[in-house]
Amino acid sequence: MKDKRNTVLAKQLLDYSIGLKSGETLYLEIKGRDTLELGKEIIRIATERGATTFWYYNDESLLRQFLKGANDGQFKRQAELHMELMTRSDAYIGLRGSDNTYDLADIDVKQIEKMNALFYKPVHLERRVKHTKWVVLRYPNNAMAQLAETSQEAFEEFYYEVCCADYARMSTAQDGLKALMDATDQVHITAPGTDLTFSIKDIPSRKCDGERNIPDGEVYTAPVRDSINGTIRYNTPSLYQGTLFNGISFTFENGRIVKATADANVEKLNKILDTDEGARYVGEFAIGLNPFILHPMKDTLFDEKIAGSFHLTPGQCYEEAPNGNQSAIHWDLVQIQRPEYGGGEIWFDGRLIRKDGVFTDEKLEKAFSKENLRSGEL
Repeated sequence: MKDKRNTVLAKQLLDYSIGLKSGETLYLEIKGRDTLELGKEIIRIATERGATTFWYYNDESLLRQFLKGANDGQFKRQAELHMELMTRSDAYIGLRGSDNTYDLADIDVKQIEKMNALFYKPVHLERRVKHTKWVVLRYPNNAMAQLAETSQEAFEEFYYEVCCADYARMSTAQDGLKALMDATDQVHITAPGTDLTFSIKDIPSRKCDGERNIPDGEVYTAPVRDSINGTIRYNTPSLYQGTLFNGISFTFENGRIVKATADANVEKLNKILDTDEGARYVGEFAIGLNPFILHPMKDTLFDEKIAGSFHLTPGQCYEEAPNGNQSAIHWDLVQIQRPEYGGGEIWFDGRLIRKDGVFTDEKLEKAFSKENLRSGEL
């Protein structure tokens, strides 16, 4: 059964997400031993279709050996090597299934900052994101199931339902929300510990419908950089740079985070926000829409798509929704507004558009139902 599901998922990644064509070059990063079977399917099908795949294996247990002692010159040389490969590739798939998500927890944060600034930003944020067809996904290994606090078998069932959803239909469903966001100036968000206002005027919104992330299901834009004022308290845990953060709260003044607290690891939180000037400003505002994802599992690619959620992201903006903010970080932090998480409201130009995670427009809410988006392939 799992072999069939890997074939279905591999075809969806190659055909729908990146539209790989004969003669093109695919850069495939395989991270974690459990991902190898899906990686094999991707390579097999890509080869059958006339594409050439460059693949390499990576995981945090290997990366930490480099991070512990690498100097600026070594980070830059790694970037040069990967930049050459990325520049010559037409498409990228990041297949991630790390065996231990805490493998980098004891690495000096300054080394992580150097990796982000000298390697990740130029190779991935500047080259891969802007100039290749790409998609990133996680793989349902036991480490991921543990973070979700469930069995691996149960997690696999959940995973394939989510990742093999009907993303073409989801794309159509997102049209209405995109149009609404494109027409909006002022946003007002309220929830327990949250009272926040900002503008999204004249910044385009973008649909996320399976062409960049699997799973997917969000529509994003960016706040006008200096327009955010008020407070926000995120109610989902975030595992970032090897550290688990809970109860993150930000206070904004004219777009800048002037106060940042959390239930623990406050010093590390503020060090991350001091990575550069742009790290204390927001580069993305997005509304989560995937009806198959309802609860956080300490994995950003899933958590940011939770139905009834939104995320407000310190750091780099996307070129497709630019607000001028530049940073070496892009940290998606999530607030869920369904009743069991405390509820909340989102207002666009004085009009209530979502209450307690449910769109006030019944047609829009129905478009994002499980019944409408369930795949017929499995």
